This record gives sequence, structure tokens and C-alpha cells, in this order.
Amino acid sequence: MIETDIAHQQVLTLYSERLRLRVCGICVQNQKILMINHAGVVKDANFWCPPGGGLQFGESTIEALQREFQEETQTEVAVGKMLFVNEFLELPLHAIEVFFEVQITEGKAQKGFDPEMSDQIIQEVCWMSFEEIKALPPHEVHRVFSLCKSLDELLKLQGFLSK
Repeated sequence: MIETDIAHQQVLTLYSERLRLRVCGICVQNQKILMINHAGVVKDANFWCPPGGGLQFGESTIEALQREFQEETQTEVAVGKMLFVNEFLELPLHAIEVFFEVQITEGKAQKGFDPEMSDQIIQEVCWMSFEEIKALPPHEVHRVFSLCKSLDELLKLQGFLSK
């Protein structure tokens, strides 16, 4: 398990002070959401969020999301409808994130890897109920979960979400 200070420095080195375009997938099975625990996104804490990552030049959003799920969760997915766009702004990190519904078509979700990182920041991959997510400290969970009170509300978020 990587120390959060080292992981945070690695994240800042790669992504600080530049705008990133990310795709993220909300995957639900049996009323639980697939979540990834990352070290280093926030200082001195782990950070829980749905799978996703940055687009590469020439890659479609669908291809990027399928690649990210393969890398992070070792699964193949079908990408459904676009849900909403979120602005992640925790300076010096800044990203525009496009969220989609996804369904696993092949494989069992398990801890994968982040190829951009020399030291792996993915700590854990697991299915969590909405209540379990809401019970985590707010600074350790992606902010979209603070904008809703239930899984149903999460799936109904629309438009552009910013602070």
C-alpha cells in the first residue's frame, strides 16, 4: 500500500495546474455502486470515486471509458447514456468529467492498475451501497455524492455541475 503523501506528490506532478478531460462510469449492480479507493488524490487521505480517467488524444469517450474500466477494474463494459458533466476543482487539480451509465459485460470487478503512475495509487475496488458511501468523510468521496441523497437521485443528476 502506497503512502498517501508519496501518492499525492505523484498525482500533483502528473496533473497539477492543467485542465484534464475525464470520463467516469456509474456502474450499479444489486443496488451497489462500483467504487475505487485511490491514494493521493487528496492530501493525507484516500479518495473514493467511480472508475474513470483521462482521455487520450484521438480516443473517443466510449473507448476511453472502456479502457479505464479494463485498467482499473479488469472488466469489459458497455457504455450507456451520458448522465451529467462535473467540474472537479480542487486546486491545483482541475478536471471536466463526463459521467456515463455503464454495465459490466465481462469479468468480475477487481483491483487493477493505473498505467500513468509509477507507484500504484489504486488501493481497493469494491461495491458499495449509497449509504456506505455517504458514511465516509465527505473530503474522501467524490463530490457528486454530496449533491444527492440516494442512488436514484444520483442517476437522475443532469447538466453541468460546478461548485
